[in-house]
Amino acid sequence: MELQEEMSSADVVLLLSSVPERTSDLVYWLDEARLRYRHGPAFPTLGGLIAHLVDSAPRVDGLLRHAHLDGQRTADVRAAIDPGHDEELDRPLQETLEDFARVRRRTVDLLHGWGKSEWDRTITDPRGGEMTLLEVCRLVARHEMGHIGQIRNLSALLPEPQDLGPVRPAGANGK
Repeated sequence: MELQEEMSSADVVLLLSSVPERTSDLVYWLDEARLRYRHGPAFPTLGGLIAHLVDSAPRVDGLLRHAHLDGQRTADVRAAIDPGHDEELDRPLQETLEDFARVRRRTVDLLHGWGKSEWDRTITDPRGGEMTLLEVCRLVARHEMGHIGQIRNLSALLPEPQDLGPVRPAGANGK
């Protein structure tokens, strides 16, 4: 499916549900040094991209839940989808990926129960105007698929690890 095409609600749910698994498949093998490697000043680290995806998941979930369950009519969609890129992973990778999958399963479970009226419900974004919840989810899916592409590309360009020999034990003063 071309992401420029109009995605149905089923397409959106399928894409959103696949993001944690796709992310995990691409990065499960990375060590700490590779997660923190920066290709250049303008490039994010892989750890930063993963942290960005994981950070946005509960924000997107909360936005959709408040719109659906609480009837909230306004929300800053961009802030939920794109909370920033300044963070790095602050927990082990496996734990982070498991949390991402758990939150996304919760979101997908919510979306599976929606009918046409829920998908067509509108919210107003101060910067983006009025949009349906289906349009919000399409925006999320496109955004996250873009990050999956970035993760794939950056991980393919990682330098080969160098064997610097055995690690010497640190002395009493850390030397």
